[in-house]
Amino acid sequence: MAISELQLGLIGAGVVAVVGVLAYNKWQERKAQKHAEKAFRSEHRDVLFEPSLSAETPVSEPDDGMLIEPVAPAEPNARSVPPAEVGRKAPEVPPEVNEQVDCVVRIESIEPIEAGRVWQAQQEALDGVSKPVGWFAFDEGSNRWISLARNSAVAHHWFCAAMQMVDRRGPINDADFTRFTEGVQRLADQFMAIPAAPLARAEALGRAAELDRFCASVDVQIGVNLVSRGAPFAGTKLRGLVEAQGMTLRGDGLFHAEDDNGNSLFVLGNLEPTLLSAEGMRDLQTHGLTLIVDVPRVAEGAQVFDRMMLVARQLADALGADLVDDNRSPFGPEAAKLIRGQIQQFQAQMREYGLPAGSALAMRLFAA
Repeated sequence: MAISELQLGLIGAGVVAVVGVLAYNKWQERKAQKHAEKAFRSEHRDVLFEPSLSAETPVSEPDDGMLIEPVAPAEPNARSVPPAEVGRKAPEVPPEVNEQVDCVVRIESIEPIEAGRVWQAQQEALDGVSKPVGWFAFDEGSNRWISLARNSAVAHHWFCAAMQMVDRRGPINDADFTRFTEGVQRLADQFMAIPAAPLARAEALGRAAELDRFCASVDVQIGVNLVSRGAPFAGTKLRGLVEAQGMTLRGDGLFHAEDDNGNSLFVLGNLEPTLLSAEGMRDLQTHGLTLIVDVPRVAEGAQVFDRMMLVARQLADALGADLVDDNRSPFGPEAAKLIRGQIQQFQAQMREYGLPAGSALAMRLFAA
């Protein structure tokens, strides 16, 4: 069909009209966009993107007359989050705790919890655990861990529970591990807190068994005995001689030689079953005494042994006693030299293992 000039003209006019409408709409859209961008790039600082600005900062009108609405302040009961709480990182374990010998679980609470409440709750939650458990709270003011206090009203975000995996009774067993981990989980649930994952069961029990084997290999106590040649030792005389050596009678029935900090270096006790006591020394009659040094629990064990042997010889001379070993064989200089060398070897092994003799860690592991 042929198209007339009139039809071509009408088609052209229609196209121009459509193009004009589209162009007008595009122009209106660009105008609105520029207006919005100008308002968005105003000189006002956005409190949503700058948390350090107060929500109460006054807002003025931009030059174009548009008003930026201020952000409403938080409601009085809303919980504000201080900057230190955002992305809060778990603190390192307390210095008293050693992950080589302790099974450790740290607990985080969004809302701070009173230390005294945690102390009371953990006694019930961990009932039946056979190993010592230490509890600590992280004090954010001083940036350090503190021992959990029974009656403390101070609230904390972080807590740490540490179960010692080995002592002189042996390593933890499966029941200990279960009671500890499940008990800590129950405590965390009670306070709506979040515990970190503990060691895997197999790893914890394996580590405890290996540590126990090492501790057993160096757990040595060296003793030397004073045996009467006839008449028994009188308690009154004995007490005077021992106290003249600087030893102190404690409630455990033993005289203790102490260092400058009051730590026991070696002890003297009755070779017979009766314990020594302040009241009983007046009537005491005994035919034997024993001196003992606990090798893992003293630093510089060879020097401590030397001092113990000096005291033993002086007492033997004063009491008219023989110095013998546990087999009642004479304990002379050669035997003393051999024992001294063995003490040095045991303590060298402890240093290499990372458990120096006499250290706080060794005192825990080899507690009497």
